[in-house]
Amino acid sequence: MSEYQIIPFPKIRRLMVDGGQLARQKHLIHGLIEVDVTAARQIVRTHKAMTGETLSFTAFILACLGRAIDQHKQLLTYRTWGRNLVVFDDADVNTMFEVEVDGQKIIRPHIIRAVNRKSFREIHEEIRAYQQNHASGQEGKWIDRFVLLPACIRRLALHAVLKTPRWMQNMNGTVSLTSVGMFGQGGGWGIPASNHTLQVTVGGIEEKPAFIGKNLEKREFLSMTISLDHDMVDGAPAARFVQALKTMLENRYGLEQYESRQFEEKK
Repeated sequence: MSEYQIIPFPKIRRLMVDGGQLARQKHLIHGLIEVDVTAARQIVRTHKAMTGETLSFTAFILACLGRAIDQHKQLLTYRTWGRNLVVFDDADVNTMFEVEVDGQKIIRPHIIRAVNRKSFREIHEEIRAYQQNHASGQEGKWIDRFVLLPACIRRLALHAVLKTPRWMQNMNGTVSLTSVGMFGQGGGWGIPASNHTLQVTVGGIEEKPAFIGKNLEKREFLSMTISLDHDMVDGAPAARFVQALKTMLENRYGLEQYESRQFEEKK
C-alpha cells in the first residue's frame, strides 16, 4: 500500500478559490499569441554582460502593456451596480511575485500604479524594491487576516469589491498580469480565471525558426494569453489592442536607451 502525507491547506489558497468562483460569472474570451522578443532579450543579456545588472523582463512587458492600454482606454472599463460604466484613466496592474516569508516561498500580489504613465526604468526599480523589501513592510498583512474569515463572508466582500469600480481599483487594480513562464522551460500558454476586464498571462519562451526578410533565423518567441471580459470589450477593439501590444514588444519599447548606449560603447 502506497504511503502518503496529510498537510494543511495553505490559507492563502482560500483567496484563489474565492476568486475562481467569482470569475465563473464573467464571459471571458482568450487570445493566444506568440511575440518575437529576440531583440528585447538580446538587449537584456548584453546589458547584464556589460554592467552586471539584470533588467526586469516583467518590467519591459509592463511598460509595453501600459503604452498599449494608453492607446485603448476601453480596456479599463468596468460596470457599476447600476447601468453605468466606469472607464479608468490609469492602468493599475495587479501582478504576482513569488517571495519568501518566514522561510517559506509564497505568492503575494503587488499593484503597480499608473503603469501607462511610467517609464521602463521606473517600473523596473519598483519591482526590485518590492522584491527586496516586501518582508519588512505591511503589504500583504490584510490578506493574511482576510483569509481567516468564513468563505461566505469573504466571497460576499469580494463580490462587493468587484461591483464597485473604485474599490476594485484600490484593492485589486484595473488590470491583471500573471507570469507562469518563469517557472518552466519552453513555450506554452496559460488560460486564467480572471476578475479583471483585461488579464495578460505571460507564458514561456521558445526558440523557433522564422523568416526575417528572406533569411531564415533562429528567434525567441514569447507565448502570451490575452483574456478579456466580452461584456465590456468587443472583438475589434480587442484585436487592435493586441496588435498594439505586439508591436510594442517586438519594437522593444522602453529599452531603446539601453540599445543605443550599447551601440555607442561598441563603437
